[in-house]
Amino acid sequence: MKVKTDKVIHIVVATGEWGQDQLRYRRHRLAEFLAKQNATKQVIWVCPSEKASSDSFTQLENGIKQFAVKDFLKKKIFRFARYQDIFYQKKLIPLLQWLNTNAQENKVCLWYTFPGFPGLASLYHWDQVIYDCSDLWTAPISGKQSLLSQFRQKVIFEAENRIIKAANTVFCTSDYLYDNIINRLKGKEKPVFTIENGVEYDVFALNHEKADILNGRDGTVLGFIGGIKPKLDFKLVKETAETNKDWIFLFVGPDGTNGDPDFKELLQLDNVIWTGPVAPADVPAYMNVIDIGIMPYKPSPYNNAVFPLKLFEFLASGKPVVGVNLPSTRKVEKKHIYRHLEESDPAHFSAVCKELERSHHDPIHMKDRKDMAREKDWQKLLMEIYSKIKLNQKRII
Repeated sequence: MKVKTDKVIHIVVATGEWGQDQLRYRRHRLAEFLAKQNATKQVIWVCPSEKASSDSFTQLENGIKQFAVKDFLKKKIFRFARYQDIFYQKKLIPLLQWLNTNAQENKVCLWYTFPGFPGLASLYHWDQVIYDCSDLWTAPISGKQSLLSQFRQKVIFEAENRIIKAANTVFCTSDYLYDNIINRLKGKEKPVFTIENGVEYDVFALNHEKADILNGRDGTVLGFIGGIKPKLDFKLVKETAETNKDWIFLFVGPDGTNGDPDFKELLQLDNVIWTGPVAPADVPAYMNVIDIGIMPYKPSPYNNAVFPLKLFEFLASGKPVVGVNLPSTRKVEKKHIYRHLEESDPAHFSAVCKELERSHHDPIHMKDRKDMAREKDWQKLLMEIYSKIKLNQKRII
């Protein structure tokens, strides 16, 4: 009988390579948090990649080891292969060999942060399997249905079901996702928790640098920061910008719209600025340019499940926020802090922004926003997740 040591190896299954698009998601914070724990021996970031070589291990600067799994084919249409065993199982052999060589006396935890590589859950004797569900993965991000999206939905649904079944614990970023997981368990008892997204509070609250990007323009700045994707309602923003020409609309982040004509039309307006991607470390300086944070999402099943990463980052920076078609954020709504709108009505959107404009620099309201954000610091939320997987329990093999 062999007793495992207290050291833990964490395998984090992620959507893409670590620095992809210069964006930091919940999974990045989770992996870095795990890497900093005294009990952690190693964190391995397992991800699909268009350009992975045969030597798929890479040591990242933060001490995390990345294992990239080469995609079946480069085009997005073939990404269904990430969810079907036949296309990736052999490519996982170097990872399993590494575990068999280096992890025999350690606890090993498998963290799924998206439903890719579902067969990995049955290829090793994991001490814990955890599913951190952050999106409604089966729904098209654009909200549009097609034969291709229906095929994709079926493939991902089946992969996610396998992960839910294999998981010891499931975490969800919104109540909508929690309800979805509970329904899919069909009465089977399993620990499922809602822990929403948070903020590196001090990074935003204590940063006073301001990016120089307005080129002398003057006016109230309404800003969005993050991946610019088809889930955003560009038509709503365009109509609002056209009727409020004294406002400046700032978009900061990489273009993931795949050539969306609505986004292209929006960029033609004189009072709209798009910076392109920026380094994560520079985001607070861009946040300080903004007067009102905007999260203008389209109505869709995908967005029903979203709890935006940027909400508490705006608030930690002292900014009021308006969100559209984000029902999971409704419970956060509070006057002068966050306003939630249930439909894409340009007149209502403008009216609410004008309401927030009148109080956006009020020091009392700025303090209230920061106080709300302080309660959602990532360190606190991730420690809550970590405490619920009960790694301190010794397991005999």
